[in-house]
Amino acid sequence: MSAPTPIDHLKAGSEILLRVLEPYGFSFNQGATGVGSGGGFASGTFVRGDRIIEVHFRYSLGLVSYRIGEAVIDHENYLRFAGYWSERRYPGFSSTPMDGFTALAHDLSAFFTDFMTGTGEQFKGVVAAYAANPSRYKGFSALGRK
Repeated sequence: MSAPTPIDHLKAGSEILLRVLEPYGFSFNQGATGVGSGGGFASGTFVRGDRIIEVHFRYSLGLVSYRIGEAVIDHENYLRFAGYWSERRYPGFSSTPMDGFTALAHDLSAFFTDFMTGTGEQFKGVVAAYAANPSRYKGFSALGRK
């Protein structure tokens, strides 16, 4: 039996995330897959209208980004600019490929209510704060900054 591929892991991980997202009308769409210089990869999106969550998997869950219309931000910057960074579970250390998906499911439930069910105004406000100062949490000067 061969080892699971990134596509296999992404499909299994999408089931974890759909437990949180499907009740709010999100559906999963398989995205790009292939093999690059860093190995196999797979991506996909969870979509409801103009709201999109994009996920990427290589050896573990990688980039996660969110979109409402033209407002776009990645998971890490959203959590930093919304003030949830110290409470987050994703990204973190994982011992299995599914750990990242479980951690992301927690973060979605805990910090993304406005994105999943609200008007999106809070989400757009966080995106605007990020756009106004994208370097706020970068470099040594940002260590410890809240």
